[in-house]
Amino acid sequence: MNVERMYSVILAPHVSEKSAIMGEANNQYAFKVARDASKPEIKEAVEKIFNVVVEDLQILNVKGKTKRSGRGKLRNRSDWKKAYVRLEAGHEIDFADLG
Repeated sequence: MNVERMYSVILAPHVSEKSAIMGEANNQYAFKVARDASKPEIKEAVEKIFNVVVEDLQILNVKGKTKRSGRGKLRNRSDWKKAYVRLEAGHEIDFADLG
């Protein structure tokens, strides 16, 4: 996989209360990934970008929420894909050092 595709597969870390708890307890991280990305692509991108070894990977499609504006107009947020990545023992990702 070329470098350009790797960086287009992993869009951003998904930071939430649930992902913070999973990171501490299970050495697991959540990422927002491209909708057309497959499991092997995501695994390879995480391993090469962050220099870690991926033990397990789950992906899921997140349905966009329907929101109502102040005037009552309905709007749909985009659907997106999330990946939960579990790393082998001894490996970790520190997002503060990536800056």
